[in-house]
Amino acid sequence: MSELARTTDIDTSHAAAAHVVRSGLQAAQQDQAARAVTQNAGMTSNELSQATGLDRYMLARRLPELMKEGGVYRGPNKPCPVSGRTACTWWPVAPGQNLTLVL
Repeated sequence: MSELARTTDIDTSHAAAAHVVRSGLQAAQQDQAARAVTQNAGMTSNELSQATGLDRYMLARRLPELMKEGGVYRGPNKPCPVSGRTACTWWPVAPGQNLTLVL
C-alpha cells in the first residue's frame, strides 16, 4: 500500500488516510478504478469518470496507486475531450505481464 498522507500533512489527514485503508474503501475504489480501465481502455481519468459515473478525483488518486502495483499502465497523452487539455491515458495490464503498448 502506498502512503496516502505525506509526512508533512496534518494529523487529520493521517487519520483520514488510516480510515480509508482500515475501512476497505481504498481497496474497493481500486477495484472500481481497475474495472473502469479494463472496460474503457485508453481513456483519460476525466473520460473514465464521465463514462462510469465514478468521481474523477477518486480516479486520480487510485489510478497511480494501481500503476505502482502493476494493475494499470499510464499510456500516451492525448487531448481530453472532457477537460480540453492534454492528459494521460490509462490502460489495463494483464496479471504477470508488463508489455510495451504500441499504438
